[in-house]
Amino acid sequence: MSNSLVTFVNLAFVPAGLVVIMFSLGLTLRPGDFVVVWRQRRLVLTGLFGQLVLMPLLALAVGIAFALPPELALAVFILGICPAGTTSNALTYVGGGNVALAVVLTALSSLITVFSIPLLLQWALPHFLPSGHVPDVPVLQTMAQLGRITLLPISVGMAVRGARPAWAERLGRWLKPTSLIVLIGVIAVSLLLSFEMVMRNFVRVAPALWCLNAAAMACGLLLARLVRAGWRDRMTLAIEVGVHNATMAIFITLQVLGDLPVAVTQNIYGVVMVINAGILIRWLRRRREGEGLNTG
Repeated sequence: MSNSLVTFVNLAFVPAGLVVIMFSLGLTLRPGDFVVVWRQRRLVLTGLFGQLVLMPLLALAVGIAFALPPELALAVFILGICPAGTTSNALTYVGGGNVALAVVLTALSSLITVFSIPLLLQWALPHFLPSGHVPDVPVLQTMAQLGRITLLPISVGMAVRGARPAWAERLGRWLKPTSLIVLIGVIAVSLLLSFEMVMRNFVRVAPALWCLNAAAMACGLLLARLVRAGWRDRMTLAIEVGVHNATMAIFITLQVLGDLPVAVTQNIYGVVMVINAGILIRWLRRRREGEGLNTG
C-alpha cells in the first residue's frame, strides 16, 4: 500500500494540483497585464533578481549554516530555485500591495524557471549527493515536463480569461483553495507512510526554513529600498522574493529523490512564509501610518 500511495502522490496528486494552481494563475492574467513589465521595468527586474538569483544563494547559505544533511540541504535549495507561488498574489492583495506587479513577477518567474531549474539541478545533484547516488536529470526532458505543468496551464488559463472573463473570475475564486488542498493531502499521505521520519526531518529543517524565509523577505525589502520603491512596492517585492511555490518544490523533490518525508518538509516553508508575510504586512502598515507615508 505504501508504494502505491507514493506513486499516486508522485505521479498524479502533486502534478495535477500544480497544473490547477498554474491554471488559476493564468485565469488572473491578460496580455495587457504585461505592460507592467515595461512601465515598471526597474521593479520587475529587481524582483526577478531577488527571486532567481538571491533566493538560491540564500538557500545554499542556509544549508551550510545549519549543517543540514545532504538530502535536506538539497530540498532547501530546490525551494530556493522554484518560482514565486500564487499565494504571494493573494498576500499582496490582502496587504494592499501592488497586485499587478505581483502577478507579473509570479508569471515571469514561473516561465523562466522552466529553463533554469533543470540547469541548476544538474549542478546541485552531484554537489549535494554522494558519488554514485546521483539521479539522472535529462535537461531537455525536465524542461518539457516543467513546461507541461506550468507554461501550458498558464496559457490555457489566459485563453479562458480572454474568451470568458466573467466565468474565469468565478472559476478563479473557486480554485483558490487548490494549493491548500494539495498541501494537506501530501502531508497526510506522508504522515501515514512515515510519521517518525517526517517529525525527525521537521525538527532538523524547520529553523533553517524560517531563517531562509525571513532573510528572503528582508532582502526583498532591501532591494526595494535600493531602487527607492514606495511602501506598496516594498511590500510586494518582499513577499514575491520570500513566498515561493512549495508545491512545485515538492513535485521536483519527489521526481529527483523519490523521498516523500523529505519532500513534505518543504511544506513547512509554506506555513512559515504565510506567517512571516502576515507579520511583515502588519509592520509595514504600522510604519506607514506612523511615518505618515503616502500610498503612492
